[in-house]
Amino acid sequence: MKSFVRTLVALSAAAAMVGISGCSSSEPSSHAVDGSWEEVVAAANKEGKVMLYSSQKPANLDALKVAFHAEYPEIELEYVRGTDPDINPRVETENKIGKGTADVHMLTDASWIQTAAKSGAYSSELVGPALQAPEFDAEASVLDNRFFLTSAAVFAIGWNTDAVPNGLTSPQDIINPAFRGKIGIVNPVGIASYVDMYRHFSSVYGEDYWDKLAALQPRIYPSALGVAQALTSGEIVASPSVQPLVTEVNADAPVNWVLPARPWGTPWYTHVLKTAPHPNAAQVLANFLVTVEGQTALNDGYAAALPNIPGAVARAQDIALPNPENLTPAKVEQYSQQWQKLFQ
Repeated sequence: MKSFVRTLVALSAAAAMVGISGCSSSEPSSHAVDGSWEEVVAAANKEGKVMLYSSQKPANLDALKVAFHAEYPEIELEYVRGTDPDINPRVETENKIGKGTADVHMLTDASWIQTAAKSGAYSSELVGPALQAPEFDAEASVLDNRFFLTSAAVFAIGWNTDAVPNGLTSPQDIINPAFRGKIGIVNPVGIASYVDMYRHFSSVYGEDYWDKLAALQPRIYPSALGVAQALTSGEIVASPSVQPLVTEVNADAPVNWVLPARPWGTPWYTHVLKTAPHPNAAQVLANFLVTVEGQTALNDGYAAALPNIPGAVARAQDIALPNPENLTPAKVEQYSQQWQKLFQ
């Protein structure tokens, strides 16, 4: 399993490098319109494309493509999906050389978000009308008129119903010798949001929680998406930390989930990139993300930034950004090394 995970990480890194080398020569194809929203939309239609970088799960991003195309059929939405450690360096490289591939960037790394929002180094100011709608609550949802709340991941307890027919109610239920070798966890190495999640578990369920779980030889996956897939296939039977399995349950997969009494979550924030080759289409996509249609497409199984979104499991504004002082690159690296000694 360790070899399998390392292979996945290596392939992901290689893909990211191919993306940089193959796409970094893109030149901005137009200029941002300084006019009415109707003029911005007209310019976006002429640009005809928009690229999103995101760590959201592919099923939701695919749903977003369909919904966006229905609203803006003249603009083709493409996305690159990866973890923050995959994607954030790409954004930094594109910004440094002044040649962008991405137009819009969606992430959960609290330190990166708050530092970039204050500096304004990577982002254009937001202009879309939906971002000012009362139901979106811009005061609670927008940082420095550059980053805006889009969703929030809320992690649940998950299990395979064939193997665990009576279900689970608490992460502590998973500390069970019967589950040895059949528990799934995410690899937090280099991922600030996952480091915050591991610390949350230690705070809520005891400093020795992860020591006890490590003794049961869990299987390690690069993301919560991998954990969900493994639960569905029966490769594992339980996980203390997986995305709410709304899509899987609706598809009659043999899984179920429940939020613990004190769930951990992390918000996604999104911004329009200064190096966007399609700056007007970028603003249109950013605006669409906080409409009812955009929120419905993007938030099946997540917390939504608008009220009454079908499939959403919580309110995104209730999920606070972690303290970035606890998630500096140095502190994330320190915790990553400790985790590796325990689990690998």
